[in-house]
Amino acid sequence: MENGEPIFNRRDLINKQDMNIVIVGHVDHGKSTVIGRLLADTNSLPEGKLEQVKEICRRNSKPFEYAFLLDALKDEQAQGITIDTARCFFQTEKRNYIIIDAPGHIEFLKNMITGAARAEAALLVIDASEGIQENSRRHGFMLSMLGIKQVCVLVNKMDLVGYGEKPFRRIERQYRRFLKKVDVEPVCFIPISAREGDNVANHSDKMSWYKGMNVLEVLDSFKSEELPEDKPFRMPVQDVYKFTRGGDNRRIIAGTIETGKISVGDEVIFYPSGKRTRIKSIEGFNRPPVTEIGAGWATGFTVTEQIYVKRGELMCKADELKPKVTGRMLVNLFWLGKNPLVKGKDYYLKLGTAKVSMRVEEIRNVIDASSLVSKKKEQVDRNEVAECILSLDRHIAFDLTADIANTSRFVIVDEYEISGGGIVISDLEDQTSWVRDKVLMRNYKWIGSEISAETRALKYGHGAALILITGEKQSPRKELGRALEKQLFDDGKLVYYLGMGSVMYGVDADLMDHELIVPSRQEHIRRLTEVAHIMLDAGMIFIISARELTAEDYNVICTGIPHEKITVIWVGEEKTTDIPVTIHISSIENIDECVRMIRKRINL
Repeated sequence: MENGEPIFNRRDLINKQDMNIVIVGHVDHGKSTVIGRLLADTNSLPEGKLEQVKEICRRNSKPFEYAFLLDALKDEQAQGITIDTARCFFQTEKRNYIIIDAPGHIEFLKNMITGAARAEAALLVIDASEGIQENSRRHGFMLSMLGIKQVCVLVNKMDLVGYGEKPFRRIERQYRRFLKKVDVEPVCFIPISAREGDNVANHSDKMSWYKGMNVLEVLDSFKSEELPEDKPFRMPVQDVYKFTRGGDNRRIIAGTIETGKISVGDEVIFYPSGKRTRIKSIEGFNRPPVTEIGAGWATGFTVTEQIYVKRGELMCKADELKPKVTGRMLVNLFWLGKNPLVKGKDYYLKLGTAKVSMRVEEIRNVIDASSLVSKKKEQVDRNEVAECILSLDRHIAFDLTADIANTSRFVIVDEYEISGGGIVISDLEDQTSWVRDKVLMRNYKWIGSEISAETRALKYGHGAALILITGEKQSPRKELGRALEKQLFDDGKLVYYLGMGSVMYGVDADLMDHELIVPSRQEHIRRLTEVAHIMLDAGMIFIISARELTAEDYNVICTGIPHEKITVIWVGEEKTTDIPVTIHISSIENIDECVRMIRKRINL
């Protein structure tokens, strides 16, 4: 015993298996008492803590409760001494257990989905005297949605019902019926009194009619979740690090491997961009070099071709199951926000490391998570589950929950707060699916240059950029584009201006001949985007002018060009577009002054 730490044998802690378990239950059904009792009965409390809390209760003429132990531990945590409030630890002869004590549902949902605390099993607590409450059902639904298969139901406070078998069996019967409807098969039901210690670490002689396992025996019977190395490789890209000190030119693509394994030399594809390359090395901090690595590791990779990838992309192996890529998806979600989830409002969706703006396109069905009553509604209220179609502002890569659950879970952010979460059931076609397939194939087949984008930027003194000048029919877009090109050229920049008309009678000549291909504005825009892609790959500042671009046009352009490389300038008194405009110029008195203002605003 040192510094008030729990009575753990350190060798055991290192050698034993770990398991994360979550404890959920309705308010006052005794969740904290169960945790306190587990800590006390397994000698997992800091030395003297139990006696200390009992003494405080005695001095305050207050009956001792095991739930007070958690408060005492939280106080210590607040002083930075011993234990995490969100996680408690105890051990049996077989395992080290980490209890995820999530007082708020939203925290639990967030931790589970983001992988901050992935529970392998759950204890669900129900008060024997109060019976099944709304939250008991909601928690059951949430465990089902998150795919926790090992669930044990603790019917607590059996002392309040005289340790009788009938009330226990009634709750067991009713709750089994509910869990069956949400596709959860509980491992067992245990009658306990956490306050009195019955059937937690012992077999209570007050309930001789119960012949099953006690709580600790059930926990030890749970199977540890295997790392999902047998599934297709998936690593959401967390960041790309560049090293330059001492001639170190490594570019390391970093993240945590969710599933599968990968080796040096394997071909990988990043989605949604479709960029491909091969693994050159596997990098790690303070660990020996390896040639193969698998699920659960936070790691980094260098690759053979210098490709531009960014946070939010999903790294996959080329010869394995491809992820889904789209901007529309059918989902099952659990809503816990203060305000209802409504159509037409902007939210953020976070899936893996991708974060995109989204709207609810359709609410197909709403289910009350406690009654399982399904109804048609125009909004999703707190504690309701819904099947919805979500429309994203750009494509992301993910998996369906039926294929790989880890990369199908998401959370929804409403006004800076995580307010809901769920799983993807199906990918749906969107307006730019036809372009995306072409861009994926282009990127897959693209033979990259030996000269990297960074090397070109260093040589030219600027990075590649696309400047879209759009606006009303009579606005001086072309004049502005050409003046901007001239000023940049005179300053030694690598720059080119192209009007939409030049594309239409050159690259699009076949489209203009109506007998060969039916003309389509979207196809004109797609081809213009492909021209821009080549120019940007060459490291150029490429200026395009086009009349009254729409959100549909912009989505096509963003499918082929990373949106962070695009600047949109709208020329005209009235802004009649719904695309994100960087600079709005209502009138042009002096075109050179106007160009100088643009250059200052976008730092060119």
